[in-house]
Amino acid sequence: MRIFVTGANGQLARALRNAVSQQAGLDLRFGARPELDLARPETVRAPILDFAPDLVVNTAAYTAVDRAESEPDLAFAVNGAGAGAVAAAAAEAGAVMIQLSTDYVFDGTKTAPYVEDDPVAPQSVYGRSKLEGELAASAANARVIVLRTAWVFAPHGANFVRTMLRLAAERERLRVVDDQIGCPTYAPDIAAAILAMARRIESDSWRDSFAGVSHLAGPDAVSWCEFARRILDESGRRGGRVVPVDPIATADYPTAAIRPTNSRLSTERVARIFGVAMRPLDDALRDCFDLMGAGGV
Repeated sequence: MRIFVTGANGQLARALRNAVSQQAGLDLRFGARPELDLARPETVRAPILDFAPDLVVNTAAYTAVDRAESEPDLAFAVNGAGAGAVAAAAAEAGAVMIQLSTDYVFDGTKTAPYVEDDPVAPQSVYGRSKLEGELAASAANARVIVLRTAWVFAPHGANFVRTMLRLAAERERLRVVDDQIGCPTYAPDIAAAILAMARRIESDSWRDSFAGVSHLAGPDAVSWCEFARRILDESGRRGGRVVPVDPIATADYPTAAIRPTNSRLSTERVARIFGVAMRPLDDALRDCFDLMGAGGV
């Protein structure tokens, strides 16, 4: 199976590279800037068609959530129009596309986990641009799977786990928001799920039931504060520095972009249709620390 991945150095792209290296029968190619730049749609078509993939995974995105508030044109160009250009090229190549999206398409006011057909109401430029990407991709290619995920972390790159470890090494105490709840999701587990979905499509051929939105997120719902404490607990078990983590309210940590208070995602659909599930948070954290090294450094 031939898989084309947009982006090369992000958390998920790197996780896909590592996952594919451990499986036979998969031919993986990456398209990344400057040769393939979602902000310049004219660069998207040729690399995809030249590779003639069976599956295109769009991991490339504008992900600077707060900076997007002051750069909306760039965020929408990459996350919206760029995603549509990838989907159109995938359709021309006869390929299925997986479009990565986000929990930030919701406003966070629901008290239960969000399901795929809940009304969307993004409160940030980033969330609105990712929703536009969902719609653009689905309009350009009938065989699009939109995967909404949340709170992604990995052994590499810029993410909450690595930020908490860095801050714990620098400070005597940490203050972390405790009134936003979500589902931390491990990038290598997303990669494994995507490859399992690819194998399912390859073995069963395309089914219309595959198309549309599915949620793919970790099974544990925690606040950012609880997530930070679990990170430092795991670090401490490995000899890393542990400091107290004090809970604060969102109002005590103002940001340019509004985050959803509730980001929990129901994953019943992806489990039912594709048979995939994510590891518990503590198991994923242990694996993450194994790959980062002792103490997470």
